[in-house]
Amino acid sequence: MNRNEFIKSCGWGCFGIMAGISGLSSCAGTKYFQASLDGDFMIVPLDAFVNSKDDQSSFRPSVIAHHESLQYPIAVFRLSETTYQALWMRCTHQGTELQVFGDRLQCPAHGSEFTNTGMVQNGPADDPLRTFPVRIEANTLKIDLK
Repeated sequence: MNRNEFIKSCGWGCFGIMAGISGLSSCAGTKYFQASLDGDFMIVPLDAFVNSKDDQSSFRPSVIAHHESLQYPIAVFRLSETTYQALWMRCTHQGTELQVFGDRLQCPAHGSEFTNTGMVQNGPADDPLRTFPVRIEANTLKIDLK
């Protein structure tokens, strides 16, 4: 094996390990579900964030809400007990649907990354994600889609 082949092998190996670690951490807490609409509001039950395992409850950091009338899903991050952030999962670079990895969103097309508040962390995207106002009412989140 020559030097170039060795460097390529090591680079691909490191890339595979990092991708595997990111994939495993993202699988742990994200829940996907069909949300309902009430007029201009998407309804997300607060118990969607509860993760019950082995008689112990914890909170998921995020959930992904789908509805057939929307082109892209909405990622809802639980920032605190009373603070939630709803983000349109459409990359602002070229419109690819984003993926959630822990507390960030990543574009599979060109690698743009966004924080759980929608700010650009790494380009090529320049603009933050579209956010939606969220309010808590009777154990549900109401996401204003207007």
